[in-house]
Amino acid sequence: MALSTATYSPTQKGIVISIPTLVLSVSVGAIMLFFLLSSLSTCSCPPSLQSFNGNNNGGGGLVDVDKKERISATQEDIKWIKDQIQANGLHMQDNVLRKGINPRTRAQQLQDLIQFKGISHYEGQESDNHTALPCPGELLVEGHHSNYGEPWAGGRDVFEFLAESSHLTPNSRVLEIGCGTLRVGLHFIRYLIPEHFHCLERDELSLMAAFRYELPSQGLLHKRPLIVRGEDMDFSKFGSGVVYDLIYASAVFLHMPDKLVWVGLERLVSKLKPYDGRIFVSHNIKFCSRLGGEECTKRLTSLGLEYSGKHTHDSLLFNHYEIWFEFRRFKA
Repeated sequence: MALSTATYSPTQKGIVISIPTLVLSVSVGAIMLFFLLSSLSTCSCPPSLQSFNGNNNGGGGLVDVDKKERISATQEDIKWIKDQIQANGLHMQDNVLRKGINPRTRAQQLQDLIQFKGISHYEGQESDNHTALPCPGELLVEGHHSNYGEPWAGGRDVFEFLAESSHLTPNSRVLEIGCGTLRVGLHFIRYLIPEHFHCLERDELSLMAAFRYELPSQGLLHKRPLIVRGEDMDFSKFGSGVVYDLIYASAVFLHMPDKLVWVGLERLVSKLKPYDGRIFVSHNIKFCSRLGGEECTKRLTSLGLEYSGKHTHDSLLFNHYEIWFEFRRFKA
């Protein structure tokens, strides 16, 4: 905007001339600003920005939960990773210790931690001042990952099958009966919003691995899962008002008396979302089949449950499949 300058005097008309000049300049500026704003309002933002503004899972007033987040790998994903391996000319070598700073087996790692603490470590009083959550060496070398009779990676397979079969979103609520060291639970905790994963577990050593190693090392402390030590299918510590979208037991009912399983189901029915909620039980349902088909159906019906079918799910990484039995609550 340009301004005309003039010194006022009765015989000088400069000030009169400057006013139209000012008005004209302002008018031209306003028109240019109008067209500029109009062009900005109709511009097409880059896809990355649109994606950020619409689907960001962080805070800051943006959308907190992406309900369409993909869970399992697609055929395109599988092809991509195979192409990467081929493009880099990779071939699986014998599983032997490689050269490195200090290659060790798990047993050797544990001995090193006991004897030397770490490659670089604090001594004396300083040794207690720099570790916020000291973890036992037995957990640091991840020996508990071998407690399941199959690879640790199988936990991801279970999560993908259950989450997709139950049509879960991050807002869903999940209860696991016997979560152990969180081989499966870690994936649910990461996927769900804070405090929406619950678990009842009886084994103290498994819980120590979950609390002292898995949750901190995976950066999941902020998810605040409710993991309760207990047994005998006592769910009282989870509150009376909570309703779950998914309740599951992986290889747990196999080790329980049939009578206790039925007690647990009776207590769980009111905690399962009617119609859409699901209960999944792995391996077999002998607690039911031992009664005979007709009697089993009658007993389930008396609880408000119905059997929905048997499913199998293949592992992504090794030759293995899981068998799951599905139940639903058919009345409110």
